[in-house]
Amino acid sequence: MKAGSTRNIGIMAHIDAGKTTTTERILFYTGKSHRIGEVDDGEAIMDWMEQEQERGITIQSAATTAYWKRDGMEEPCQINIIDTPGHVDFTAEVERSLRVLDGAVAILDAVKGVEPQTETVWRQAARYHVPCIGYVNKMDRAGADFFQVLADAGEKLGIKTIALQIPLGRKSSFEGVIDLIEMEELRWEGNEGETVVRRPLEAEWAGSAGEWREKLIDGLSAVSDAVTEKYLAGDEIPGELLRRELRRAVLERKLLPFLAGASRRNIGVQPLLDAVVDYLPAPEEAKPAVAHHLKKQEAMEIPCDPRAAPLGLVFKIQNDREAGSLCYVRMYSGSIKSGAVIYNVGKRRRERANRILRMHSNKSEAMDELSAGDIGVIIGMKNAQTGDTIGSEGWPLLLDTMQFPEPVISVSLEPKTLSEGEKLKEILGILSREDPTFTARENEETGQLIISGMGELHLDVLVTKILRDYGLQARAGNPQVTYRESIAKTVERTESFSRILAGKENTAVLTLRLEPLKRGSGNSYGSTVKNRDQTPEAVFEAVRRGVQGSLASGILLGYPCIDIGVTLLDLEYSEQSGTEFAYEACASLGFDEAARRADPLLLEPIMAVDLFSPKEFVGDVISIVTQRGGQILSMDSKSGGDEIRAAAPMAKMFGFMTALRSVSQGRAAFSMAFSHFEKKAER
Repeated sequence: MKAGSTRNIGIMAHIDAGKTTTTERILFYTGKSHRIGEVDDGEAIMDWMEQEQERGITIQSAATTAYWKRDGMEEPCQINIIDTPGHVDFTAEVERSLRVLDGAVAILDAVKGVEPQTETVWRQAARYHVPCIGYVNKMDRAGADFFQVLADAGEKLGIKTIALQIPLGRKSSFEGVIDLIEMEELRWEGNEGETVVRRPLEAEWAGSAGEWREKLIDGLSAVSDAVTEKYLAGDEIPGELLRRELRRAVLERKLLPFLAGASRRNIGVQPLLDAVVDYLPAPEEAKPAVAHHLKKQEAMEIPCDPRAAPLGLVFKIQNDREAGSLCYVRMYSGSIKSGAVIYNVGKRRRERANRILRMHSNKSEAMDELSAGDIGVIIGMKNAQTGDTIGSEGWPLLLDTMQFPEPVISVSLEPKTLSEGEKLKEILGILSREDPTFTARENEETGQLIISGMGELHLDVLVTKILRDYGLQARAGNPQVTYRESIAKTVERTESFSRILAGKENTAVLTLRLEPLKRGSGNSYGSTVKNRDQTPEAVFEAVRRGVQGSLASGILLGYPCIDIGVTLLDLEYSEQSGTEFAYEACASLGFDEAARRADPLLLEPIMAVDLFSPKEFVGDVISIVTQRGGQILSMDSKSGGDEIRAAAPMAKMFGFMTALRSVSQGRAAFSMAFSHFEKKAER
């Protein structure tokens, strides 16, 4: 493919906004599939997992490649697409997808507008400077309001929104769109909406279309001198100029342009593909990746050059029973050939790319080479994990890793036999490589295996996968909250350690200071010890290990510690008896004793709860939230109901969905995401 003819895009939105439905149409109209797969029928190509088909939701991101030839193009544009989950429990799938994408399509429900997960994915896109275009779906639904959605997006996402189209009709009379750039009517014909018919604008629509074209030009002129000059001179502004300046504004994330459609009725998807080509960046135009040079200790921008040294990021691991680990890789520089030796920069290990594949959901085709700007799967890397940088030994650059939220809910798993227990540990190791928000540990007191995740649905999916997909015989316990521990006051502690092991004396003396940090700031470790030259660096590293081990194992109840600052104030060292083992043990003992005297606290996870309820049930919905210890933070009236935002302790939210359905006759909906930890209330 020549430069500029590739797009790496993601489809992102709140659950049920129509991401997968829209993606299925994209695959059909680009010729990638020969029929349209429907989510409701469990036949969506991109939702290939059995659980996705049963639940009717996307659980893990799926990648595919399609080709779209826009009118006037010499050759088709290669579009690498990642369809991401909308449920907040699977936000890590969105995070790692956006990390490697150059652009995104944000799909909004025409009735509900900006929903909680829409805001979450928008913030994730902003973090990675991903340019976006918007698509208002479900324009055929009762209560659909394209213009209200634009206003809602501008207010909640904090960006200037403009319309590239306006709908022809609404609700059941929705029949097409008006292209505000070319000032034409677009309607869809054929059994599958495969034919887009352009017609001159009819008189009844001229006034509304003219008004919104003026708004388009006005919004664009605020960020484009070229459009402003034409506008002030009273000249006709050609569509080519509007598209060129729109592209520049989108790439700089100054504007969010919107299109309209009803994907389920096969309306609006082809112009969306045109917009992907017109307004989203090619890899060469995207903001360059930044990597850290390990030897020079400096940050470097990485140009997208297939002739340079290879550099890529492993952004997803998926286990295949036959092929082993499928490592999804975005190449930022250079190229990797099938069969070549590659270097895992962070782990400092060589591996071999036995095969390179281009994925189409759960199917694949072989590739000879993976070049800069492309996305593919490498088979053969046995030690790679999500976030690893692959490159060459002579160019030791490390790309920024991804940050994932902490798990807040756990369940215990008890295998029926000893052999099943060994098999379970192996499976948990595979799953933790695949999913960075999933952790597994063994309870030292009970011997139970404890798995932790982002929410009830996340754990339910994982447990189902373990029991059914891997055929394991085990019993899962009830979900439990994962708490944290911290301290309330500053304490200094001098600790000494002396043991004779294997006839050799091991001694250490050190002083630690523990202090509480602002909630959400994380743990920190530092040293103010003077005359460090007189003590081996390995001793200071042993102290660090001892402290970090204690932070992970808790104070009173064994939960991980958060928001604690630890400072090594003083250290006495003896060449004869001062060993690494002694200092690591001494640091651990000193931390434990100091923490117990620092007024230890038990912290519980507080969840951000977002609800949407028809107006007649709002009172009952608020009541069940407050009964569970929740606080109502805000209410926003929308067409069809009210949007309620609340904060509630995770421990009280088990089974909330059943209670919500009961009081609202199944018509209210909610989503819940971790917000922060705070001191556990007495109940």
